[in-house]
Amino acid sequence: MKIIKTEYEKINPYITKDGSIIRELMHPNIYKNVKQSLAEAIVPVGSKTLLHKHHTSEEIYYILEGRGLMTLNNEKFEVKKGDTIYIPPKTPHKIENIGNVPLKILCCSYPPYSHEDTEILE
Repeated sequence: MKIIKTEYEKINPYITKDGSIIRELMHPNIYKNVKQSLAEAIVPVGSKTLLHKHHTSEEIYYILEGRGLMTLNNEKFEVKKGDTIYIPPKTPHKIENIGNVPLKILCCSYPPYSHEDTEILE
């Protein structure tokens, strides 16, 4: 078994199609034995992601820090540190930072996140 380890400070963040700041902690584009993606998403204070959906990927969000207003289909609900949200494929979703610190989310996606699988809805 080959050990795969990343170092946070060596991972360059980028902006996804939905507008969040992403750090890919594990992704098969970099680590070929990995079949899913794990990323940290940051939504700055006063910001939100664009409403979007993924055609094939399901996602799990784990709130690491902050408070948000999650839109999932036609439902809106508050999320906070420690909450976990399941987002099925083809489900419109977005999240707004409603707190006073950056909203940090651990995002697990399978199949792995890709821009091509992401459709912006607004």
